[in-house]
Amino acid sequence: MAADDLDRIMQVMQGAFDPEFGEAWTRRQVEDALLLGNSHYLLAGPDGENLFEDRDNDFAAAGFALSRTALDEEELLLFAVLPQYRRRGVGTRLLRRYVETAQARGIQRILLEVRRGNSAEGLYRSQGFEPIGMRPNYYRTLQGLRIDAITFALALN
Repeated sequence: MAADDLDRIMQVMQGAFDPEFGEAWTRRQVEDALLLGNSHYLLAGPDGENLFEDRDNDFAAAGFALSRTALDEEELLLFAVLPQYRRRGVGTRLLRRYVETAQARGIQRILLEVRRGNSAEGLYRSQGFEPIGMRPNYYRTLQGLRIDAITFALALN
């Protein structure tokens, strides 16, 4: 991973995740995940397209996906789109591209976890992810409120 890409991931994360829910990772957590060798990431530009190719060093990412592979399953660890690019199809295109790359790696099932009430829940459902479980009171807000986590899965053919 290029250091510039890590910077881009962190910029999106800082702008996309509400600090109230404590969902954002630290730079060190992202670096450590990517050092394991079974993790993958994608960056998306303002149009939602992959910006790994034919880009200059000045491009700003609008979103990213970070995942981890275990055998023939993959967990979508982090998925984020900056607020100013939401409701423009960026998240949909990024998620579809992520699913395509997972399929190309031979993945049979994708799992993810989302905080109940997170607006991304609708995106995941619209792309075929189905709820398969719940972790009661998994998330805790800064105010101490407990929120359930919903586990989703998408079977790939």
